Amino acid sequence: MEEEKPWVLISEVGGDHGYLEELADIVKQHFRIICHKELLENPELHGPKIQALLNWKYCPVVEPTLLRLLPALKVVASGGVGVDHLDVPFINSLGVKVTNTPRVVSDSTADLAMGLLLASARRILEENIHAHFCLREMSGEHLTLVPSYGVTNATIGIIGMGEIGYKIAQRAKGFDMKIVYHNRRRRSAEDERAVGATFCQSLDELLGTSDFVMIAVKFTPETRGLIGHRELSIMKPTATLINISRGQVVDQDALVEALQSGSIQAAALDVTHPEPLPRDHPLLGLHNVLITPHIGINTFTTARQMVEKMVRNAVAAVEGSPVPDEVKLQ
Repeated sequence: MEEEKPWVLISEVGGDHGYLEELADIVKQHFRIICHKELLENPELHGPKIQALLNWKYCPVVEPTLLRLLPALKVVASGGVGVDHLDVPFINSLGVKVTNTPRVVSDSTADLAMGLLLASARRILEENIHAHFCLREMSGEHLTLVPSYGVTNATIGIIGMGEIGYKIAQRAKGFDMKIVYHNRRRRSAEDERAVGATFCQSLDELLGTSDFVMIAVKFTPETRGLIGHRELSIMKPTATLINISRGQVVDQDALVEALQSGSIQAAALDVTHPEPLPRDHPLLGLHNVLITPHIGINTFTTARQMVEKMVRNAVAAVEGSPVPDEVKLQ
């Protein structure tokens, strides 16, 4: 019966930050939905009913003013792996669990990582614009191709060889790339052999030998500003920096300087800080930068799997059962 289902708070159905109808239907199988706007219109009526909050595309923003409206809340179920947008200790202090969706996002994020690498190396976006311009304005004339860089046999240096980093290595192996990596913990010899990866004891070693530097680390206080002026100066002048982690992992002022001076060849970024960048940000004006708006997990298959996992975690928390993907800070 609909009346017996627990209540869940979501951002909205439709809209830029909302759920597609097909995804909302997954939630409705287990919960009665209240959208954020409805809650704010009558918080005294709706707030005490809500036992779960689904945080999708970082919305609704989980801040103390919102949490104070939800005295019966048992769980904040977040979509994605990173929880740096949530104050987990504070949420836990209210007796509320936090969950995420590991393992679901790895393939689509790794796919995008390789897409960014290939698009940047072969300058696919520029060539597309060039072809359209020439076909429209100079039909029949010879196309002057933009020089690009090969990927086969090039060296990719992966910073962060967790699940996503390893899947990137698997894809890079398919392009016959030489794979080096740096990680807090070295992967097993079996893992290394499977993808032909070589461990770099120091980050500097990786930076100095890689044609493509791929950042796939978790965002933590230790990784904030991991790549700055010094690190960029170690990279080859023909190297490309690719970031699918978080924007704060890279010092963007240092990156702009490196790209403008030719210290590195190019950058391909799925993440920036902030998101989106201000329209006058210098990164947006550089020809050797490719930027996508944090779309690593933006496929329908991945979105469906994420919502299903968010719902499973929320149901378990509401029922008092073991929660499969509870985030427990070390």
